[in-house]
Amino acid sequence: MEVVIVSDAKAGGELIAGAMAELLRHKPDALLGVATGSTPLPIYQALAATVSAGGVDASRARVAQLDEYVGLPAEHPESYRSVLRREVLEPLGLDLGAFMGPDGTAEDVMAACEAYDRALAEAGGVDLQLLGIGTDGHIGFNEPCSSLASRTRIKTLTEQTRIDNARFFEGDIEQVPHHVITQGIGTILEARHLVLLATGEGKADAVAATVEGPVAAVCPASALQLHPHATVVVDEGAASKLKLAEYFRHTYANKPAWQGI
Repeated sequence: MEVVIVSDAKAGGELIAGAMAELLRHKPDALLGVATGSTPLPIYQALAATVSAGGVDASRARVAQLDEYVGLPAEHPESYRSVLRREVLEPLGLDLGAFMGPDGTAEDVMAACEAYDRALAEAGGVDLQLLGIGTDGHIGFNEPCSSLASRTRIKTLTEQTRIDNARFFEGDIEQVPHHVITQGIGTILEARHLVLLATGEGKADAVAATVEGPVAAVCPASALQLHPHATVVVDEGAASKLKLAEYFRHTYANKPAWQGI
């Protein structure tokens, strides 16, 4: 995988947004896989600014969801569909017709998971999938010891995750769903380009395990080592535990300008 060390989250967001814009110039109807949380916000802001300035036309872009709460109505302000509508679709000038996501309110959740996997394949697959990483190395809601071949499925949230997410639900953990639908690691690995952004020293151990450790289910993000086109973008804090940091700096500084990330 390629590791790119940047000065801060803003620089990382601009770099990745530039890659997304270049993808849209070559493939205007590209399917962009998006994630929620605070980490990818600089990416979405930079891409929206590029679109607003006329740097790229995103009107034909399609957007695919990484995960969703189970049992939370789509119109709930904290459903990930609503969050992505506010943070991605509306800033890019897209409507819900451009959006793909699993049905978290389906009576048969397992069938909804299988249907979403099929829908992604029928749409031609994800062209670029954005990922964040947890301090324990999880991607999506694939917690440690998730199968590296897993498909889109239902997962039970840990109590700590529900406590962490309660801040989005007026601080009331009882409002936080117990379950989510998440793309599995096997599903994620089918995207043509994986781009993981990590910022802050709190992610340093997880980044080091992902990039330099063994491929192991205990660190789900390490599965990115198996992908032919995976890019890990990290700020100085998140890169602080990398033994090969200077090698990564050198290779990125000397790569051909036309190659992109």
